[in-house]
Amino acid sequence: MRMGSGTMPAMQESATILPAPPEVLEKARRARDPRFDGRFFVGVTSTGVYCRPVCRVRLPRAENVRFYPTAAAAMDAGFRPCLRCRPEAAPGTPAWGGTSATVSRGLRLIDEGALDDAGNAALGDRLGVTDRHLRRLFLRHVGATPQRVAETRRLLLAKQMLTDTELRMSDIAMAAGYGSIRSFNGHIRRVFDRTPTALRGRGSGDRAGVGLPGMELRLTYREPFDWSGLLNFVARRATPGVEAVSGETYMRAVRVGDAVGTLTVCQAEGEPALVCGIILDQQTSLLPIVARLRRMFDLEADPAEITGALVDDADIGHLVRGNPGQRLPGAWDPFEAAVRAIVGQQVSVAGATTIMGRIVERYGSGIDTELPGLTRLFPAPETLAELDDAHMPMPRIRAGAIRELAARVASGSIRLDAATDHGALREQLQTIRGIGPWTAEYVTMRALSDPDAFLASDLILMRIAEERFGDPDAAALIRRAERWRPWRAYAGLHLWRSYS
Repeated sequence: MRMGSGTMPAMQESATILPAPPEVLEKARRARDPRFDGRFFVGVTSTGVYCRPVCRVRLPRAENVRFYPTAAAAMDAGFRPCLRCRPEAAPGTPAWGGTSATVSRGLRLIDEGALDDAGNAALGDRLGVTDRHLRRLFLRHVGATPQRVAETRRLLLAKQMLTDTELRMSDIAMAAGYGSIRSFNGHIRRVFDRTPTALRGRGSGDRAGVGLPGMELRLTYREPFDWSGLLNFVARRATPGVEAVSGETYMRAVRVGDAVGTLTVCQAEGEPALVCGIILDQQTSLLPIVARLRRMFDLEADPAEITGALVDDADIGHLVRGNPGQRLPGAWDPFEAAVRAIVGQQVSVAGATTIMGRIVERYGSGIDTELPGLTRLFPAPETLAELDDAHMPMPRIRAGAIRELAARVASGSIRLDAATDHGALREQLQTIRGIGPWTAEYVTMRALSDPDAFLASDLILMRIAEERFGDPDAAALIRRAERWRPWRAYAGLHLWRSYS
């Protein structure tokens, strides 16, 4: 079979970091171990194809196998994606899986479209490193350059939409982030040696929707996954008018660039995946939407790794065993999550939700949708930055903190995106009057999905610490939580859940 690059695959560079020693990966490949699905990929030199380790094809001989940490690395070595196991359907590689902090933030920025309109130099500037150093970091930790990562993700999303949707080719090209239908056709033919139409015909039997409004996409994850528990957390904190939970389905009004619309998310039946229904009033790239949803619902998490780190702890091990599918609830809109954190100071969850609804009703823009409960978009930072504190339904200091935060986000002096260093953000937030350690930690946990954020001064956690552990104050709880790192956010959620 002919390679997409026209050359035989190169040997795996020893400098590239793999998720485990090669002998462990070989055992996982032979066992088709689902725990490794998405954590590495298998290139086969005799066919020129790369597969997921769970692929059900006849096992190739070991001497023909090469291991790669990412799909981009396998494609960079000259392999093309397997049409049977569909690498585009693999769960995402955990963000903490052996990568540096700079690379992890860079991968998130690429997911959000950082390389769609700018080059590697601009990406390096956002991360505070040179273009050359960023390329070196990516080659070592990811096995491919930033540009190749972006190209691979664009290609695999296009392949998923070809297989799973009935969209027109021009719509798929736009949604996957291609600049033109010509570049889309050329990339597909170059990699798969087939036309997009031929690929669609091969996978047409896989298209089966669940009845959500709009175009449906599947977002895979690693089991176990406590979808009901995550929905319960989100439902109690859903911003009225902007988002809602109905039964086992999450709904939200969104703005993506210039496009406005709705998202509907539910759990797929019989497979480890969420299904998202997407309605937008104009065409736009779906890559940022997929990235936000995966972060919001913590779909990159490896529950086996997190559970293994916490399950033997004398204080919380029994809680972890009782709920191994605990996920970290993120946020679609980081700014909205930050406002929620300020609103939630020293008030009940229900009280904070009511206040958020009043803010949206007064300052949010309306949206035309048929989904129940969705009427408005959350106000932009530029809108809240111009408010009179006296018009906000809360104490003046708290209202002033929201206005100051909004002004700094609008000006760019505070960034709530994937390039943000979590420690630096905590320090920046606490320079705003009315924002203390609790609020700063909540923002990094919900807005930036920091798995190690820990709200030691939270009233409930302090009550639990005193009643169960005998810790007299937040400082003592912080010392106890040191052994839960780097998963303190998950430990805190387990404690919260046990109290409720």
